[in-house]
Amino acid sequence: MGLHRSASGALRPRMRETNMNKPHTLSMEHDTAPRASDYFGSLTFSGDVMLKRLPPDVFMNLQRTMRHNWQLDPSIANTVASAMKEWALEHGATHYCHWFQPLTGATAEKHDAFLSPTGDGGAIEKFSGDALIQGEPDASSFPSGGIRDTYEARGYTAWDATSPVFLLRSSNGHKTLCIPTAFVSWTGEALDQKTPLLRSIDAVSKQALRVLRVLGDTTTSHVMATLGCEQEYFLVDRNLFLKRLDLCVCGRTLIGTEPPKGQQLEDHYFGAIHERVIAYMTECEERLFELGIPVKTRHNEVAPGQYEIAPTFELANVAVDHQMATMHVLRTVARTHGFECLLHEKPFAKVNGSGKHNNWSLSTDLGANLFDPRDETHTNMQFLVFLAAVISAVDTHADILRASIASAHNDHRLGANEAPPAIMSIYLGEMLDDILDQLERGESKRSAKSVPMDLGARTLPQIPRHTSDRNRTSPFAFTGNKFEFRAVGSSQSVAWPNTVLNTMIAQSFDAIATELEKKLGKGATQAKREAAVRTVLKDIVKEHRRVCFDGNGYSSDWHAEAKKRGLPNFPSTAEALPALVTKKAEKLFASYGVLSKRELHARYEVQLEQYCKIVQIEGRTLSQMAWTQVLPAGWRTQGELADTVSGTQHAGIPCPESEAALSDLARLVAALRNSLATLDEAIASQVADLEQRVGHCRTAVLSSMSKVRECCDALERVVPADLWPLPDYAAMLLVR
Repeated sequence: MGLHRSASGALRPRMRETNMNKPHTLSMEHDTAPRASDYFGSLTFSGDVMLKRLPPDVFMNLQRTMRHNWQLDPSIANTVASAMKEWALEHGATHYCHWFQPLTGATAEKHDAFLSPTGDGGAIEKFSGDALIQGEPDASSFPSGGIRDTYEARGYTAWDATSPVFLLRSSNGHKTLCIPTAFVSWTGEALDQKTPLLRSIDAVSKQALRVLRVLGDTTTSHVMATLGCEQEYFLVDRNLFLKRLDLCVCGRTLIGTEPPKGQQLEDHYFGAIHERVIAYMTECEERLFELGIPVKTRHNEVAPGQYEIAPTFELANVAVDHQMATMHVLRTVARTHGFECLLHEKPFAKVNGSGKHNNWSLSTDLGANLFDPRDETHTNMQFLVFLAAVISAVDTHADILRASIASAHNDHRLGANEAPPAIMSIYLGEMLDDILDQLERGESKRSAKSVPMDLGARTLPQIPRHTSDRNRTSPFAFTGNKFEFRAVGSSQSVAWPNTVLNTMIAQSFDAIATELEKKLGKGATQAKREAAVRTVLKDIVKEHRRVCFDGNGYSSDWHAEAKKRGLPNFPSTAEALPALVTKKAEKLFASYGVLSKRELHARYEVQLEQYCKIVQIEGRTLSQMAWTQVLPAGWRTQGELADTVSGTQHAGIPCPESEAALSDLARLVAALRNSLATLDEAIASQVADLEQRVGHCRTAVLSSMSKVRECCDALERVVPADLWPLPDYAAMLLVR
């Protein structure tokens, strides 16, 4: 028995006849299904593929770039391009593209055919080193924040050799060779998410190495940011999705009442996965494994219809690219199973929103995790220094960190069900909190120990209890050997939050290294080094510990306490984004070569424009739905009810309840008309200044939308089901 691909492109065991005399009797041979490890990375040009297809010297040269951050040697480009082309053609690819991440927050690609005419009526497949290394898309048609005008169109894409080239397969089986690239303007300024991310990775490595050197480490050659992103998403039946203009256009419902059963019982969380969903998840995993994306976990999330997929850790740049590819696969595969995958942060009101938990850490090229506390944590000076650096960075730049996850979409989620508040704080847990107490006193004498738990049944094993609990309400939590930035939105590219994270922590490392170098000079003894480290740690803990909070982040008490501590609280994107254009932010990004002032301000403007456009689109969508679907349903109901009241009265039967219902319905319809007029007026208002337009969208447009929704939802509760024009929450959240 062999393998074949289904109509959707998934690997499936072949069917074969078990009896030649009975050709219609078929059986499925399950025991020969392929292992994931057999085809993991089969559609990536990396590892064994490069080893087999490239000359040894070219292979080693490229590996130095990919693994050790050496500058790419352009002399090997033609050899690599030729091998890539042959590999791609053997897999059935006909086109290649430079795959990049502009400031839209999505990915972009322009396909070029390998086919090239020879001039004599024939053709050959060609792909040169120049085409591999550099492309030239139109830079004026992407958001640039004023860096490029419409008449200034030239832009460049540049091959990022540190991220594997891959074959992206469509649902019909067609494959395109995708080359991860950076995207910059003719002036060399970054117009994408990848370029500043790569710069920030270099910055954090450089400054972390300085800290390691002053602590006595002479063997580490570079430090790598590592990343693993948990992705939450909703699945809805595609037939229902297509009947909702708000879902089709905005990715979230703008109208809709709570279903009788939402997530009250929390029975969906980690529940048995529906067979239709598991089939979808399985195909997604097959597609992701082919791309070398190490997805590990899948499960039902808390809200009905909500799910999660999570990979293991990878190098941050590769993980960002893989995260973008994961979102693409989740969306495209869903349609082959009759689903629509919703990645919006808040597709449904009154149930959980979706996030993208950003698990971030640092490792050395020798394999050491710099955030591994190990046993006797209080004596692990290296860990404590790196921990203190994170505490200092988050406290110093809490406003910029908050701005990094700001969006019109995420505003609906932060501080709501199962989402952390907009106040940036760090959860460390009891053991580390106790060690901070000791450091603040200028000592560190003990670490809490893990103890086994007796579960009370002889047949159950004793299991170790961690020294600290978890806190799911914290936006930035230490979770064993990494930090989990839980405030990142589910539809967001993780490139920008990690660029901010790397840069601000690079600054913190810089400050610590500078202080220790000043105190120690050259040839310091171990005892002198430890004394200097304790002094620096004590100062950091005293100054920045205010950002550490282990309690309930949802509580109103924490909001009052955070204000007392002087922690910034920016509930909305409109309030959060200005942090990006402060003098502090400009100095931070410029000092480490991550973003110039012009590049930073461009991103600020792009995000302001995106916020306004999203809110305006949502407002117009809601207006259209209310005028053309909800109001007519209300009028029809009003007409039917009026006929009922009239007929009953004509028969001489008192009907005060029906008359009252008709009166209430008429008031609802009138209220909807009035609120729609206010919304349309808010949408039509022309506000020239961009920052003032953001404020107008936040106050006038969103508040008007809220009033319209209240009226629509009230009508949904009284309009007969056969007259209501939209699939309701109960239908959409139930997977059949």
